[in-house]
Amino acid sequence: MNQTKKILIIDDEPDILVMLKKMMERAGFDVRLAVNGDEGLLSFYEETPDLVITDIIMPEKEGLEIIREMKKQHPALKIIAISGGGRISAESYLETAGHFGANRIFQKPFTQSEIVSAVKSLLETD
Repeated sequence: MNQTKKILIIDDEPDILVMLKKMMERAGFDVRLAVNGDEGLLSFYEETPDLVITDIIMPEKEGLEIIREMKKQHPALKIIAISGGGRISAESYLETAGHFGANRIFQKPFTQSEIVSAVKSLLETD
């Protein structure tokens, strides 16, 4: 039986959360949301998702810390990092996210087809 894959989305921008949630649900995924890194980690420990989409620049706990901690607990976890930039360019943050274990990296804004196909291809490799 094909079980619905669970995706955890962590972003401090409500518009991005809602947009990603709609995209992923339309693609047939079970979605949970977190508005910051601390909430995201709590959710992760409560029920480990199949894939995590996390923003990099956030209050409480930044995406890089989240990626490092989640990968330490579950090395096989699939993670997509997204960023619109901050004090330094989005590319620098995303490159670092890749070193920390993010499987794919996207600079905001990204297209729906880009992110949905990345999620599907990462989850197909399970």
